[in-house]
Amino acid sequence: MSVLSIKPERRRWFIISVVFLAIVFNYFDRQIVSILKPMLKEEYQLDDKGYAIVLNVFTVFYAIMYPVSGWLVDRLGEKKVMFVGILGWSIACLGGGLSKTFGQFTFFRGLLGASEPTNFPAQLKVVTVWFSGKLRATANSLCTAGSSIGTILATFLVSHIALKYGFHSVFIFAGVVGLIIALLWFIIYKEPPAEILEENAREEGVPVDQPAFTWRQLWKTKTLWGILLIRFVSDPVWYFCLFWLPGYLQEDSGLSLKEVGMFGWIPFLVADVGAIAFSAYSDRLVKKGQKPLFARRKMLTIVTIFAPLCALTPFIHNPYLTIFIYSLVAMACLCWLFNVSVVIAEAFPVKNVASVLGIAGGCGALGAVIFNYFVGQMMGSLGASTIFITMAFMHPIAVLILWTMVRREKVKSADEALEKVIEN
Repeated sequence: MSVLSIKPERRRWFIISVVFLAIVFNYFDRQIVSILKPMLKEEYQLDDKGYAIVLNVFTVFYAIMYPVSGWLVDRLGEKKVMFVGILGWSIACLGGGLSKTFGQFTFFRGLLGASEPTNFPAQLKVVTVWFSGKLRATANSLCTAGSSIGTILATFLVSHIALKYGFHSVFIFAGVVGLIIALLWFIIYKEPPAEILEENAREEGVPVDQPAFTWRQLWKTKTLWGILLIRFVSDPVWYFCLFWLPGYLQEDSGLSLKEVGMFGWIPFLVADVGAIAFSAYSDRLVKKGQKPLFARRKMLTIVTIFAPLCALTPFIHNPYLTIFIYSLVAMACLCWLFNVSVVIAEAFPVKNVASVLGIAGGCGALGAVIFNYFVGQMMGSLGASTIFITMAFMHPIAVLILWTMVRREKVKSADEALEKVIEN
């Protein structure tokens, strides 16, 4: 029986599976440089500042294209935008593998950064239109669990392929797999039928044709600014785990590339399992009658107690204890990444969620660019303690913003707007 011919309630899980696979290799692709950091530094004669440039070229383009990607998803649809994005980042990987100079390599990392943001606004739109609030956090976490699975897979495969065939082969492998995923997505994805949309709208108490904010109106909502601030202060910690931790384990904690391949995946597996469990816990709170937005706030506040543990890192000289600490820190980071997207889906009309996530993701990437520069300057000069202590405060600040600035937003009707003018 064809996937497209089965009932919509079952088909949506096939769709989520393909999105999961796309996110796996989305993160696999970006994680390659962090695992190969010593090799790349030697190949292109880089210091930590030069490595930070490679990261920031990727992240600057990522930040610029994230809002554009969200806007495109809301206007052109998730299927087209995600398909083009996967093709783009696959070509970027192939180009990275064929690069001979630092300039060529950096160009293709920029292309990767410009292509990869298409994935997440499209993914959130898929989850929002195919799942109601009672399943949304679980579906979203299972879908985006690919981020950590991709990182785990990278620690195994990247080191193995690089040591056996050379680091250029890693990028070629990633590009070929990406092209296969693009074909799968194009074949399998289909827009949700009317009965799914009606069921979701009924459960959430909103009309199917819920009015959306214009681009200008979005910027006037307090919740958008709250989401932007949350991503700006919390995303850099996750970027550090992705881009700097594998190199830190090799250069400061004494693990070899082979040992990073053996043990470096542990924080990301713990993060994945923990984030899925906490997301399911928040869905369970919704099923028990709590408001979805309150349930996400409550869960994110609880998990934040683990984030400040990163402050202990510079005082620990055992790499395996460092891995244990970052398993808990990464879990907190991933819970926030998973569920801030769900908060967006529940705070804004469905026709705005991709745009809001795009703007927020760009803001989070901008925070990472600034923090990457800070890390590149500080890691080799003044030491790492300032970096880790700074990260310890980022998620607690995000909690404060979540409780004070984020609420459910809806477009006011003409009558409501007139009443407000009269009252004033």
